[in-house]
Amino acid sequence: MSPSSLRFPGLRAVLASFFVYLYLPIIVLVVLSFNASPQATIWTGFSIDWYGRVLDNPDLMRAFRNSLLIATTAAVGATVLATLAALGTQRRQGGAVDAVNAVIALPLVVPEIVTAVASLLFFIMIGLRLGLGTVILAHLVFCIPFAYLPIRARLEGMDAALEEAAADLYATPAATFRRVTLPLLWPGLLSGLMLAFIISLDDFVITYFVSGPGATTLPVYIFGMIRIGVSPEVNAVSSLILLISIAFVAASWVIGRLKR
Repeated sequence: MSPSSLRFPGLRAVLASFFVYLYLPIIVLVVLSFNASPQATIWTGFSIDWYGRVLDNPDLMRAFRNSLLIATTAAVGATVLATLAALGTQRRQGGAVDAVNAVIALPLVVPEIVTAVASLLFFIMIGLRLGLGTVILAHLVFCIPFAYLPIRARLEGMDAALEEAAADLYATPAATFRRVTLPLLWPGLLSGLMLAFIISLDDFVITYFVSGPGATTLPVYIFGMIRIGVSPEVNAVSSLILLISIAFVAASWVIGRLKR
């Protein structure tokens, strides 16, 4: 938004109201996570005891480990597949490339509940038992577009003359990729990897549908906690997830803007 557009009457107030509505509940949640009272919405004093209870909760920590395992595996797999897809469509034009890009971006526009139900029906049809494996597979497919976009953008910003110069110097395609393309591509790879990781870590809808016994993740566990009542412990674990998400998204943005 340009500074001149803020001169319209009432636009500043609307913009301020929008950000207050968007971020004030998050700020309140973080503040109440330090509440000494067992009542989540009644402030009685400052305390960090609820964070200690979160770390001492074995069920919650088990769900956190499941989330880390799923997010790490899905993010790495999605980044590898997204890299192959981006390299395959690099500097190519035509309807086939547009179709590939549309198919890859489809999970971004399809409602997540549709993806979750479709994944569940597919796993049931092929007789695959629901568990950590099905969650990883579903997350891997869902995270591919998020890894693909920064990798594709990085490839499009690379100078094609560099690879041509390597070929003129008798470098093999493998050597060109290892010595020229990959060093220039790594900011996009890391950005896509971290973005896919945080999308998988925060996902609830798909996980809720395709998980089985022993595959409870942190968002699903938090949902179960909320169903029996909101406590400062819920606020504390939500604040920790928020902190991790902000750190990864910020790192992804910074790495994505690195210049060669």
